[in-house]
Amino acid sequence: MPPTSNDFNEMLYRRLYLIRLFEETVIENFVKGVFYGTTHTCLGQEANAVGVLTGLAAQDIVFSNHRSHGHFLAYGGDPRSLFAELMGKASGVCGGRGGSQHLHWRNFYSNGVQGGVAPVGTGMALAEKFKNSGAAAVVFLGDGTLGEGVLYETLNMAALWQAPVLYVVENNRIAQTTPVELSLAGSIPARFAAFGIPVGELDTSDVTEILPEAQARLSAARNGEPQALILHTCRFGPHSKGDDTRPTEALAEMRCRRDPVTIQASRLEPSARLKIERETQAVIHAAFQAALEDPFPTDLDLSENLK
Repeated sequence: MPPTSNDFNEMLYRRLYLIRLFEETVIENFVKGVFYGTTHTCLGQEANAVGVLTGLAAQDIVFSNHRSHGHFLAYGGDPRSLFAELMGKASGVCGGRGGSQHLHWRNFYSNGVQGGVAPVGTGMALAEKFKNSGAAAVVFLGDGTLGEGVLYETLNMAALWQAPVLYVVENNRIAQTTPVELSLAGSIPARFAAFGIPVGELDTSDVTEILPEAQARLSAARNGEPQALILHTCRFGPHSKGDDTRPTEALAEMRCRRDPVTIQASRLEPSARLKIERETQAVIHAAFQAALEDPFPTDLDLSENLK
């Protein structure tokens, strides 16, 4: 189990709250024309990112998908550079060229191709195995990806070659606007078990429940046994910017029962919680304002990056 000290609980809350404020700022300002392209927030799923990535080693690799902001921030990414990337600014994570879905920073990668992250992330894990680096890869998948054939080709190779990889399925129970029960037959764990990949399963929004399970799975993967972790979670926001067909009553009830930020806040002293919230609000506000003022890429910037 992870430490349960006040400092540790406060650290977890700070990370959860940072992601929550970032995503709320994105949703609030997208309609104002501040951001370009599209975006997919992880409101309600913050505990997955923080729980899985808090125990990461420096050499480990993270491969995210279209819903990447929380993973990037939990990995240690800078809110200002992420805001700037969504704005198309030169100071963005990828110089304003990747947008919301396509990020690369240190050992963090994301891609918006459905199912496309699985083979790439697994190949990177195998490369680390051949180098004897001791690194493992974490590959985040959504429940919608379970309908992609390339995933099962990848699982077959990962199991055969013992890739040091942890597949994390964030099952938020709805693929865009289609409930999972209308799109997915059979059992999610059975999909991994069929290839001999050990699988864990949690139905929780509590970061302190996800963290130890993720650490154990990641440790096993690092030792050469591919692993899977299924996290049944709740998406509070729309699929992208405004395409949510779920009843408002259902969303309100979901927020009441399954808010990871509220769950972790209950473990803090009120004064400590307020201090974290004020400090984090200042960080997000400063990051957003700085990104707004940052310049767009020039023709020279673009030509230099094409060399």
